[in-house]
Amino acid sequence: MAAAFTAVAMAALAIVAQDHVALRAAPGKTSTAHAQLWQGELVEVRGRNLGQLQVYDHRLERAGYIRESEARIIGTSEADAPQLLAVMRFLRDTPGAESQGVAYVAAYLNAAPAAAVTAEPFDALGVMAERLARGATSRQGKVDAGTAHMDVAAQYGVRFVSYANDAGNGHADAVRLCYDGEAFRHVLSMEGKSGSAKATPEQRARAILALTRHDCIDPALSPTARKDANQQRAELLDSIDLHADSASPLEEPLRNRLHLRRAGVWAALAFDRSRFQEPTQTAAIRAVDELAAVDKAQLAEEDAGAYTEAAIRVGAVHWASVNPVQTPGRLQIDVQPNDPGQTCVRLIDRWTKTPTVLAQRCTYGTVWTASIKVMPEGQALALTVQPLDGWSELWVWHREADGWKVDVVPPDANGPGLGYIEWAGWSPAKRGKLLVVREASIGGHVSRRFEVLRTDTLITEKSANEPRQLPAFGLWADVAWRRDTISLR
Repeated sequence: MAAAFTAVAMAALAIVAQDHVALRAAPGKTSTAHAQLWQGELVEVRGRNLGQLQVYDHRLERAGYIRESEARIIGTSEADAPQLLAVMRFLRDTPGAESQGVAYVAAYLNAAPAAAVTAEPFDALGVMAERLARGATSRQGKVDAGTAHMDVAAQYGVRFVSYANDAGNGHADAVRLCYDGEAFRHVLSMEGKSGSAKATPEQRARAILALTRHDCIDPALSPTARKDANQQRAELLDSIDLHADSASPLEEPLRNRLHLRRAGVWAALAFDRSRFQEPTQTAAIRAVDELAAVDKAQLAEEDAGAYTEAAIRVGAVHWASVNPVQTPGRLQIDVQPNDPGQTCVRLIDRWTKTPTVLAQRCTYGTVWTASIKVMPEGQALALTVQPLDGWSELWVWHREADGWKVDVVPPDANGPGLGYIEWAGWSPAKRGKLLVVREASIGGHVSRRFEVLRTDTLITEKSANEPRQLPAFGLWADVAWRRDTISLR
């Protein structure tokens, strides 16, 4: 990061303190402005004249004048390091001042002796760079200083990556901008050091959370590469001790965030393993356990969304944690491989003399066979299929006048995004009702609905935000569903 200072190491330096600063050809506000500077920009000071600084911007390769009040002259000697550190600490948690904060981190690292540098400036740099990327993502399409601030940060070696929106991330952004995480990796590399240079547990936790974000995984990764990336995320998350009685316990809100991230990552791993025909139950159980480990009484208000997202991700793979059980009755499911990566599901009538195939549907998703639920008297069958990470659907076979049909019921009609739909119970066959719960996060909008569907048409007859608002759930909701479902968390 000191590279920006190297070319002007022997000159007086200043950091631009405001946005929209005009770099003028001559002193005076009426002089022609031939460039616009932004907060955090580093300039070389070559003189003063009537309250103006004569400066040279090496990035723009432009000279000119700015008002003294628009910049802060900084020292670069070891004696100046404590003052630079104090300003950096102030700016670290000041929204909108990220590019200026990055400049002060660079100035501090340039001034401080190597032996005195701890993990703190790298932690601060990562926090500000990540906040800068998040802000730029959320303000897409708006004219503001975000892009300029990122350009200024890049002057100090801060790098960002962009990804096309992944339909499975639950966000509406066209492009997602992410900090590449170099400062956070530096924080983790200081784990083996001793004394003040060693990263604190809180600093390590922040670094791990930043490096394991769900929305900063390249959506273009192949299934193999994505599985490897998720495995690396899981190992990184497991490298920190979350037990309250550990030698360096974390505060409860931070531990909750790590449990939530672990839940989502292990849910992703369960799905990944299913795509390679590997055992999934251990990963799914781990995801459920991590979600259960969250202390909701200590959940920070700003983490409510993360809790819901983690619950949806776990809900999508919930059936992977359950042992398949042979279902009694007339209807049975037979699962057979077809083309590479494809699975065909056949509905079988096993009460005929020779078992008869009633219907068939093929998918490239994961068929969770433990989810099979047969309606009394064999009038319908429900099965959970997961085509995407964080998104599972309900296949419902039902009899119509011209034979058996299968319909796919999604968590949300506007998907895919993040979501799951799960069977919650059947009514007596003569009533022909199916109970389901849908929970989804699409474009930042979160919904959870308990519904009563007709099994012949799958049209929703009644719905509510809570199951107690629907008498059908009080009468027919399955006992095992009530015990195991994520939706009643």
